[in-house]
Amino acid sequence: MHVIVTGHHLEITEALKAHIDAKFEKLARHFDNVTDVHVILTVEKLVQKAEATLQISGAKLFAEDSQEDMYVAIDNMVDKLDRQITKYKEKNWGHR
Repeated sequence: MHVIVTGHHLEITEALKAHIDAKFEKLARHFDNVTDVHVILTVEKLVQKAEATLQISGAKLFAEDSQEDMYVAIDNMVDKLDRQITKYKEKNWGHR
């Protein structure tokens, strides 16, 4: 899985990058066909926004979240992607 992290009006620190990598390892355990992840972190006044596009075999998944704390926004965004991945897996592999 290839994770690309970019920032708008924000300096990407090693702590942010490590936090994102740790969170996306959780997604890789659920679904191993994740090929590419593009994460964009944005700061607009008091709102911290995290959005990600996940390229998996057969589909693209997108999630975003806005909070006052960047780490909370990243956690919520990953939770949304986790729900989307499990829904995608159940939809495709639930049928015989």
